[in-house]
Amino acid sequence: MDAPIWWKKLSRLGLPWRCQLCGAPGADGIDLCDGCIADLPRNTSCCARCALPLASPIALCGACQRRPPPWDAAWSPFVYGWPLDRLEARFKFGGDLACGRSLARLWRDMPMPLDRPELILPVPLHRQRLRERGYNQALELARPLARALSVPLRHDVLLRNRASAPQTELDARARQRNVRKAFALKPAAALPAHVVIVDDVMTTGATLAECARTVKRAGVARVDVWALARAPARRG
Repeated sequence: MDAPIWWKKLSRLGLPWRCQLCGAPGADGIDLCDGCIADLPRNTSCCARCALPLASPIALCGACQRRPPPWDAAWSPFVYGWPLDRLEARFKFGGDLACGRSLARLWRDMPMPLDRPELILPVPLHRQRLRERGYNQALELARPLARALSVPLRHDVLLRNRASAPQTELDARARQRNVRKAFALKPAAALPAHVVIVDDVMTTGATLAECARTVKRAGVARVDVWALARAPARRG
């Protein structure tokens, strides 16, 4: 969520930007310093279909060659690793919305490599999880993107119709079972031909895949998935 105008003005007058990672003076307009911003792992070499970080650029990773995911393209500008994972954990699990604003600003400033969509849908939280957390981290990241791109955003179209266990505690197969039929569309929702689904982190892609299937079943021609960060493949 972008900071309000009055807060930006106050910051310029008396409260300097301060890096949320190392405490050094922040860069202009963000609570991160230039050095820590440079340390954030960029996802510059990745699979064109699922954004999985790769050692060398190829069109598709092995998994996408064997079984393409249900979405059409993916964009994930960062790799989920140090020190971005520290900011993400504070934002998602620690209630630190200031870290969320910094992450949203970083994402908003990255060049978008894909076609501009007609609608952005954040991955929804179940109402029980939303009450516990107080906000939906995917929505907080999606709002600045939607504003910067002048693309409509709807948070009341894609719905989570049942609670499920946290994905972080599950392996890849269990993640797929955990989110199966967990999402639905608002009845009589009218969707355009090109929709993007936004989340904070893509690990196995199970959540985004189930969301994409839900939207595709409604007749949407192209569904892309965007995530702030993509987790590298697990070894062993």
